[in-house]
Amino acid sequence: MAKTIVAGGGIGGLAAALGIARQGRQVTVLERRDTFTELGAGIQLGPNAFHALDRLGVGAQVRARAVYIDELRFMDGTTGERVASMPLTEEYRQRFGNPYAVVQRVDVYEPLLDACRRHPRIELRNDAAVTRYEQTAGEVTAVLADGERVTGDALIGADGIRSAVRGQLVDDGDPRVSGHTIYRSVIPMEEVPEELRWNTVTLWAGPKWHFVHYPIGGGAYFNLAATRDDGAQVAVVGKPAARDHVLEEFPDLGETARRLLELGRDWKAWVLCDRDPVERWTDGRVALLGDAAHPMLQYAAQGACQALEDAVVIGELLAECGADEIVQRLEKYNAARRERTARTQLVAREMGRQLYHPAGDAARERNAMLGSLSAHDMYDKVAWLHGDCGFGAPESGDGGGR
Repeated sequence: MAKTIVAGGGIGGLAAALGIARQGRQVTVLERRDTFTELGAGIQLGPNAFHALDRLGVGAQVRARAVYIDELRFMDGTTGERVASMPLTEEYRQRFGNPYAVVQRVDVYEPLLDACRRHPRIELRNDAAVTRYEQTAGEVTAVLADGERVTGDALIGADGIRSAVRGQLVDDGDPRVSGHTIYRSVIPMEEVPEELRWNTVTLWAGPKWHFVHYPIGGGAYFNLAATRDDGAQVAVVGKPAARDHVLEEFPDLGETARRLLELGRDWKAWVLCDRDPVERWTDGRVALLGDAAHPMLQYAAQGACQALEDAVVIGELLAECGADEIVQRLEKYNAARRERTARTQLVAREMGRQLYHPAGDAARERNAMLGSLSAHDMYDKVAWLHGDCGFGAPESGDGGGR
């Protein structure tokens, strides 16, 4: 049986393996770490993510772990003014065919991992870092850090923003450092005053900063993420940050937002990075997926969502595909996903600049613009992203319920 190699065992890599194996192909996943695991930070899942999860057969399992929030709420972080909100309840779900929810990353990762472990056509290998690839007209070989060679008829690079596969395929150097530092903390919900336990994703926007919070873990935990446009030039990943330092970085935060930020502890910092969109994700029998293909800033809350979409599309295109058709099918995948993901990358950058971080007159103009939008206006603005995932309605699932 034909074998596809997937480099990377994160959300995108496991989703790709599942999408491909469900179409009848043998898959080997090569994960560089010593175990298959995922960190517990919170992420948001739009309806397009649930469409993809349904196609992958794990929608019900993720729904069981999700928190279904009532609205996306935009606040002026300095004045405390409620600027705008987008309801996410029945009308939204009916329009887009699935809910909007928040989860811990592990709440998506574990259902994917369990499904991969149970699938007879998926082999999971840890301590298997892919450093480069070689290919001929008929096969491709992933070369591991220890010199081992794993050969198949296709290689999917899902090995993240610093992808070794992308380094060889695109050769575009290090990721672009955004100049923004994000501080993250997760605390038990019981530590949050009851009057502040809002069932919303709430964003407080201020001059060169913003602060987001929402419930995760079935409502048992509170996720806090505060971002500062501080001009950072060096990438940082999960560096511990002192509580006093985090509070000092947000000096103009209004009273309610300040109360919430002060709840955080055991803060960790990341300097956000992305890359410019590229036209070509393929090299013969090799293709990129997820953050290896289109890493994006978190401002559109679509990084994991787009990786899940990639996995569905590449799996369906490789269905009933002979070895001599691989190159053409991967090129079709590239063409099907390139424009949508590039638009999402660039929109995410613009949201950080135009919506979240302006000051003075620009902030007042933003507030007036957002405040003038009705719920229907907002649905229209996000329809291209939340609703049109490129592969139609889900084949299974609960049709948009909880």
